Amino acid sequence: MMINKRLIGTVSESKKYITGNVAAQWCSLAANIAMMTAVTGLLASLYDKTADKGSIFATAFIAVIALCIRFICTTLSSRMGYLSSKSVKKTLREKIYRKLLLLGASYNEQVKTSEVVQVAVEGVEQLETYFGAYLPQFFYAMLAPLTLFVYLCFVNVPSAVVLLVCVPLIPVSIAAVQTWAKKLLSKYWGQYTALGDTFLENLQGLTTLKIYQSDGFKNEEMNREAEKFRRITMKVLTMQLNSITIMDLIAYGGAALGVIMAATQFQAGKVTLSGCLLIILLSADFFIPMRQLGSFFHVAMNGMAASDKIFHLLDIPEAEGKTGYFPVDCPIVCTGLRFSYNETSSAGGREILHGINMEFPKGGFVSIVGESGCGKSTVAAILMGRNRGYGGSVKIGGRELKDIGETELMRNITYVSHQSYLFKGTVRENLLMGKPDASDRELWEVLKQVNLAGFLKSGGGLEMPLTEKASNLSGGQCQRLALARALLHDSPVYIFDEATSNIDVESENDIMREIHALAGQKTVILISHRLANVTVSDNIYVMDKGNVAESGSHEELLAGGGVYAKLWDTQQSLENYGNTQGVYLDGHSAGAEGRDRGKDGAVG
Repeated sequence: MMINKRLIGTVSESKKYITGNVAAQWCSLAANIAMMTAVTGLLASLYDKTADKGSIFATAFIAVIALCIRFICTTLSSRMGYLSSKSVKKTLREKIYRKLLLLGASYNEQVKTSEVVQVAVEGVEQLETYFGAYLPQFFYAMLAPLTLFVYLCFVNVPSAVVLLVCVPLIPVSIAAVQTWAKKLLSKYWGQYTALGDTFLENLQGLTTLKIYQSDGFKNEEMNREAEKFRRITMKVLTMQLNSITIMDLIAYGGAALGVIMAATQFQAGKVTLSGCLLIILLSADFFIPMRQLGSFFHVAMNGMAASDKIFHLLDIPEAEGKTGYFPVDCPIVCTGLRFSYNETSSAGGREILHGINMEFPKGGFVSIVGESGCGKSTVAAILMGRNRGYGGSVKIGGRELKDIGETELMRNITYVSHQSYLFKGTVRENLLMGKPDASDRELWEVLKQVNLAGFLKSGGGLEMPLTEKASNLSGGQCQRLALARALLHDSPVYIFDEATSNIDVESENDIMREIHALAGQKTVILISHRLANVTVSDNIYVMDKGNVAESGSHEELLAGGGVYAKLWDTQQSLENYGNTQGVYLDGHSAGAEGRDRGKDGAVG
């Protein structure tokens, strides 16, 4: 009954603690039996007026020893339960973490982050009770009635048999509600996950909700999800209370029946007074372990429902482990590259890339531009190994991307986006992620490169504390620090995905200066919505609705008068609108003037 062999096998270390827990409880029971036998014997002798001081002192001595043993056993049982639950949390959370590492950067293609957080935190906590309390109680609840039955058979067989027969009625009542409870708890966890997912999303987007005054709408949505969760929770509680009531009736009824049997047998002269009293005092012990098991049952059921989700995560198929090396000669060639997000994603299975061809020569500076949603960032995600299910071919130095191990990819390709994550800690700790053995001199040099050294020297230096997501820095400072970390990584390939988006002009210029400085030394792939940043690229791919509309140098694309030229004219007109109102005094349009400046190689 609710013994999941796989779950127990997964946390095999807990077996010895469960065994120790059961042994401690059994020793406590044996001590209680000895104490009750001594007490009932004394009471019978007192009734018969045959008791003396020796028997009273002997009974007191046995009682004191039994109580000490029970105290020690109770303490030991609690300790075993703690160690068992500790091993469960440690083992399962390590397995979940390792699973995410094995799934790699593309893990969120197969499981939601909110679900991972919930099973790793709340789900594992539920299993703490399953291992620390339910399983030991399960085995003890089987052992205790049999022990009492064997002992009481020496006192009065009919009473012992009646008590033993009544005990299974409790697990029968538990089994009667188990099927219903399992379905109900499965719905409970499904609703709990949905509520957590909604809460996490709204929390992460709280600032945006406030800006657009949509927090009221999301509040109503959260209230609806919370109300659904409240209803399913109340159903679970109702089920638990009803089943507990049934178990109490059986337990108290069985104990009462034991008392009646003892009195009847005593009246018939088939049991002594001390035996009758012993049966009465031990009747409850027949049912207490099983009743205690029933109280853990619903928490255990919740844990089992959580374990289903944990194993669902652990059973997600992993991509075949690739150990292929990253070629030293590393030109990147994409041929007939296609990609569609799966049906469960927000993209709904729509094809994003339609058989595109691209080349990124070693040491070259290649840019990818196009309107939002054209597939630029999808290309970057594929090159980083985050989107694995692509069609066509992506070869690095002649080796297929799918055959290169993720560790090799991460070591040799550095990705910098406009949302590069900075961790809570110090500036030094964040920089050392790029190069763990970097000296202070190297750290300060790279900070000087990104024009951040002066600010940090006046603000705490390398030990300056950073809050979560480095919220105590400006957006531009965050990006410059992220770039410094990327420069320390010193990989042969760099991908900059809108790395200068939403930051101040000074920071943008600092970052673009370093990107241009990398070109020629490293393979640089720049994805940018702002065309003024890509004018000095060796080659520019212009994407339009998942296709490569055209490619060439800045000058060639302007001369072609295609998609790129139209985008350039539009952007230049917008950037110069404030000063020229769209038309220069000499009659040239802002777009034409911008085009002339572009031909001269100006970055803008």
